[in-house]
Amino acid sequence: MRRDVIHTLLVANRGEIACRIFRTCRDLGITTVAVYSDADADALHVREADLAVRLPGAAPADTYLRGDLVVAAALAAGADAVHPGYGFLSENAAFAAAVQDAGLVWVGPPVKAIELMASKTRAKELMAGAGVPLLAPVDPATAGPDDLPLLLKAASGGGGRGMRIVRELDALGGELLAAAAEAASAFGDGEVFAEPYVERGRHVEVQVMADAYDTVWALGTRDCSLQRRHQKVIEEAPAPGLDDALRTRLHDAAVAAARAVGYRGAGTVEFLVSAEGRPYFLEMNTRLQVEHPVTEAVFGVDLVALQLRVAEGEPLDVVVPAASGHAVEARLYAEDPARDWQPQTGALLTLEVPDAPGLRLDTGYTGGDTIGVHYDPMLAKVIAHAPTRTAAIRLLAGALERARIHGPVTNRALLVRSLRHPDFVAGRLDTGFYDRHLPALTAPGDGDPATAALAAALAEAVAATGHGTGPAHTAPAHTAPAPSRFGAWRNVPSQPQVKRYRSEPDGTEHEIAYRTPRTGIPEPYEAGSGTRVVSVTPTRVTLELDGVTRHFDLAYDRDRDRVHVDTAGASYTFTALPRFTDPTTRTDPGSLLAPMPGTVVRLAEGLAAGAVVEAGQPLIWLEAMKMEHRILAPASGTLTALHAAPGHQVEVGALLAVVQERADGAPAPEETA
Repeated sequence: MRRDVIHTLLVANRGEIACRIFRTCRDLGITTVAVYSDADADALHVREADLAVRLPGAAPADTYLRGDLVVAAALAAGADAVHPGYGFLSENAAFAAAVQDAGLVWVGPPVKAIELMASKTRAKELMAGAGVPLLAPVDPATAGPDDLPLLLKAASGGGGRGMRIVRELDALGGELLAAAAEAASAFGDGEVFAEPYVERGRHVEVQVMADAYDTVWALGTRDCSLQRRHQKVIEEAPAPGLDDALRTRLHDAAVAAARAVGYRGAGTVEFLVSAEGRPYFLEMNTRLQVEHPVTEAVFGVDLVALQLRVAEGEPLDVVVPAASGHAVEARLYAEDPARDWQPQTGALLTLEVPDAPGLRLDTGYTGGDTIGVHYDPMLAKVIAHAPTRTAAIRLLAGALERARIHGPVTNRALLVRSLRHPDFVAGRLDTGFYDRHLPALTAPGDGDPATAALAAALAEAVAATGHGTGPAHTAPAHTAPAPSRFGAWRNVPSQPQVKRYRSEPDGTEHEIAYRTPRTGIPEPYEAGSGTRVVSVTPTRVTLELDGVTRHFDLAYDRDRDRVHVDTAGASYTFTALPRFTDPTTRTDPGSLLAPMPGTVVRLAEGLAAGAVVEAGQPLIWLEAMKMEHRILAPASGTLTALHAAPGHQVEVGALLAVVQERADGAPAPEETA
């Protein structure tokens, strides 16, 4: 077999996965090449690469999905190989062929293997011939009540796009149309198929690695059952609670699937495991998975290095590496789980995760970067490896809890609560975990935001006056607060002064009264509160609360008048409020505002000014950061204004439509005819 030594590698991707591949390349002495859109001109993966080539534009369709531009970039930079990462063009057979036609080494599976597995419907037919266990397909045209519930899936692509659960036959037709439209938009292929939906099923997958010499490794199992919108949130290896017979069956089926398509390189065979322990083939991802670090930790391997080794024509060892311990990965997203998982954008002021034995951070961001609207909102992956599952979970939850993350709202609190939830701790896992537990996992916690707001007020007061006490605490220049323009109205310093804050994102308001005596050190105004000020600086406050000393670290976002407060076990973000409400911030009742920047992709059928709508009815579909979001009617009534149209780019807070609510029992205009 031909052997090619890779000297310069272009990564046809961005963000976290590009940075992760570059890390292995540096270890191997391989020169790295990044490609970047205009929106990513100052991104971390560009800063870390040895060379970088611009792809003009911002939208993925104009940049990272343009295979011709990526191949041209590789040739221009003198690369001799291309790694696709995951997502974008990673499972595009035409792109893989174009890379090879240009004389470059393709760090991925054979083009034929990608083609065979690209369509889930064709892949299932192939797997049936290889003896891999499958769910029987259902013809939507003849589906009856006994076939419910059904799962509709896009034949191409992944990431949950084009996927719908149907529990009522009356909804099947509409959901088929919606799934096909979403699949066509996301993958350029509107084919959708149906299969039985397995209630409380587990998502279990097997990592495979194969070479050109008929060696195929099955590198254990991963459980990826904790998902939102059919996208994974927490993954672990090995999958807990599987008996030896089931593990062996999964491993054998994964190897059979890889051999059936002549696979080479890293791939993942995904299964759905029923509550009764029966496995069913879902799909094969012909690429590296997002969750590959948990397998690397357990088996002590570098999967990217193995990909490069196989691409260079080298054989794998005949003996599969031995597994050791347990690993858990959490995906840290800039999103608000309590508000329908809405993605968040803006400046990421701070991203600091503790560094300790067994912990790993894979990220495409650092503090000071900006989270834009064009790409997936994942900030980082945090991985913990320990001798036991219990120890790995505890290590990961503790690291996330102590992390300092300032800027947009994230799912950090949800991750910590998920890891500590009794069902997760006990290994009672299935894909409906968040359907059942999300309200409890996003409910207000047991923390003490009022005391955190007090710490913020004391720190800002010290910053404004220049006084302070306790050990010096030096902070980065961008975190030092300017004198607040809110609060501190006083005639006599010893008299009460007031600051008002709003907790983000829940909107709770806190009014803090404090005084500054002749010592110049602010203190709570209320006597006998059980709170004693130990020390105050602009960036750290130490308080004694009912005999227990607690520290509060602060960072400031001047642009948005926000202060971030971190303390043991909790983090808070407050927006400073003016003393009086600004009437210009009010909007008319019934206004539908864009919850995030994005693109209007479609409107409800027949939607126009004058239309009658019902409360909760989906009116507008907005696409942002690779996800589709529904804008619902806030009340039953008449649409009096419509400012949205398919293709429109909108900013956060943009007025999309207005619904005039009808009085209880009053008929809509059309109903009186």
